[in-house]
Amino acid sequence: MELLRFTTAGSVDDGKSTLIGRLLYDTKQLFDDTIETVERISKQKGLSHLDLALITDGLKAEREQGITIDVAYRYFNTPKRKFIIADTPGHVQYTRNMVTGASTANLALVLIDARNGVVEQTKRHSFIASLLHIPHLVLCINKMDLVNYSEDIFNRIVEEYETFAAKFEIVDIHFIPISARNGDNIVDRSANMPWYKGPTLMYLLENIHIGSDQNLTDCRFPVQYIVRPHSEKEHDFRGYAGRIRGGVFRTGDRVIILPTEFFTTIKEINWSGTTVKEAFPPMSVTMQLGDDIDISRGDMIVRENNVPKISQEIDAMICWLNPKKLLVNGRYIIRHTTREAKCFLKEIVYKIDINTLHRNTDDKEIAMNDIARIRLKSAIPLFYDPYRRNRITGSFILVDEFTNETVGAGMINQ
Repeated sequence: MELLRFTTAGSVDDGKSTLIGRLLYDTKQLFDDTIETVERISKQKGLSHLDLALITDGLKAEREQGITIDVAYRYFNTPKRKFIIADTPGHVQYTRNMVTGASTANLALVLIDARNGVVEQTKRHSFIASLLHIPHLVLCINKMDLVNYSEDIFNRIVEEYETFAAKFEIVDIHFIPISARNGDNIVDRSANMPWYKGPTLMYLLENIHIGSDQNLTDCRFPVQYIVRPHSEKEHDFRGYAGRIRGGVFRTGDRVIILPTEFFTTIKEINWSGTTVKEAFPPMSVTMQLGDDIDISRGDMIVRENNVPKISQEIDAMICWLNPKKLLVNGRYIIRHTTREAKCFLKEIVYKIDINTLHRNTDDKEIAMNDIARIRLKSAIPLFYDPYRRNRITGSFILVDEFTNETVGAGMINQ
């Protein structure tokens, strides 16, 4: 069954957690004890309706404040698809959590309060979704019940957002008027908005095409682990384990090993205890090669006529995630696919103004939640593709070499 990963985003109190709670509730995904707990807490809070946000707000501080602080993951499935949801925070100081939740998503749900329209956090999260090249974006105009289900207000917000979104690259955008609290246009079509002729949110999630989201052209296999059982039965077995990050590998393919650039062929591919003839993303497999070659973690197996870029110089966009500011000539550890190396920041090219999307070349002070274009140099060569071509081989994280904290998430430009 096909798996769709999607994330929610939006400003504070736009109803992200309530929307997810409504999805799970209306699709019968909740256990009776969960529903009983939500009913009990809702009554304690003096509410006349179920506070469905409690389903995803798992931290005590979240329930007390009525906000989302950390990323909450929820899993459910329908007869058509499996789903992984990342409920991300709306506060500015938790933007880094939104980056974490959105990094592997096929689709982003951006909520807009119908009373407020497009606000700064809407722009911030939409830009991050564009920066992360999330293939599909769904704008949910929420709380339509509080504006009397007005078609004019919906159309005004759509027009305002389309004007803003024209500044960056998002190929597939959908707009849906909803009420997460009342369930309008979530699973069932709303009788309160007969003027809306588009799909419900659940129908869109079940049917949106994601088959072409993976890069099946560029063969990329970062080696994660060397398998040597040393058993009597498999005394000479040597396999290379990892996850396919691009392309389709087949038994008999002629491949090249990076960085040594030795040529060999694929002798056998093992997946989940069985031998398969081909492997593709995101399968985790063990490959046996036709020749004995010195290969270690961090090396990459690719097709001989389709190699990634190999360089120590990296030009990238960075989302800064740490209270400590990004420093020119600062020393960090870069983790890219299965490769890890020391690096230093050569240059901050510009900082992005989230509201206008303008490039600020005067103010290059990068603090937490800022987004900037940088150039860095690693101690060893990295094997990468531009992020727009491959979201896995085109991304990396920066780690503080003293505290081991993840301080930045990067997307490689060229």
